[in-house]
Amino acid sequence: MSDATVQSEISPAEFRQTAAAIEEQVGQVIVGQHEVVRLVLMCVIAGGHALLEGVPGLGKTMLIRTLSEVLDLQFSRIQFTPDLMPADITGTDILDESADGRKERLFQPGPVFTNLLLADEINRATPKTQSALLEAMQEKSVTVANRTYHLDEPFFVLATQNPLEMEGTYPLPEAQLDRFMFKIDVLFPSSGELVEILARTTGAEMPTPAIAADGAAIIRMGDLARKVLIPGHVSEYVARLVVATHSGSDQAPDMVNRYVRYGSSPRGAQAMILGAKVNALLDGRYNVAFEDVQAVAPASLRHRLLLNFEGQAEGVTTDDVIGDLLRAVPQR
Repeated sequence: MSDATVQSEISPAEFRQTAAAIEEQVGQVIVGQHEVVRLVLMCVIAGGHALLEGVPGLGKTMLIRTLSEVLDLQFSRIQFTPDLMPADITGTDILDESADGRKERLFQPGPVFTNLLLADEINRATPKTQSALLEAMQEKSVTVANRTYHLDEPFFVLATQNPLEMEGTYPLPEAQLDRFMFKIDVLFPSSGELVEILARTTGAEMPTPAIAADGAAIIRMGDLARKVLIPGHVSEYVARLVVATHSGSDQAPDMVNRYVRYGSSPRGAQAMILGAKVNALLDGRYNVAFEDVQAVAPASLRHRLLLNFEGQAEGVTTDDVIGDLLRAVPQR
């Protein structure tokens, strides 16, 4: 076995130690939100993208910026606004004059050429601008003027959106929502957590996290996660869950048939399996169990279920439907 192969591998024990160190350092800045931090980290390890939704002021942007510091990744932030253009994200060609006076076309890279891209308030930009991220998120490349430029690995998009103040926003189309591995709800802190937030943020010094890993370590962790074994009956359970999200299917429970207009794509199954593999490793196991799938099912499916008018009118949430789904679909 070559030295390069040895260096590229990471053991399950090292995986857990590195993940714990990352969570500990993020926790130096972010109070509480342990499940949110865990889900974002799972997305990053699996090589996926995450959409964080919550009211303003809950630390969504701070969490993503802190994670980039802890992972020592190149970081870019784009504030999405209605006047943002696709070229403001991807970059554009410019004319440059050389020393001998000749003009040549040069590509000026945009902020998407980074390791961790924060798409802040992504639903405030127009659909044309939102779609500029589609190729980058799926293919890890950008095409400008018929030329394709590949993004460096690792590359992640962590986006935020505000569920309030929908006036003047452009809801993400289903094709783009489907590119996000997880949609993560950021909840309001408890009173005790709020006291700690005030103590950390209103003092003379702000807490500073230490570097706990780098991009190469994250890639190695992702490679190990993909090697985790998943039994056939667990894969079949994931398949049944995704099929059951479609109304009219033989396995669809009552809430799906009544309230869901369109169910999950196959990417929902992929997200559940990848997330379950990472979850198993974080729990010290090298095989996927039913509880690993159930732990990541809400984040994997909540943005992939489209409710019909009746569901919206009655105030049903996709999490309500997913809860009923997990209760109704048999494990074997």
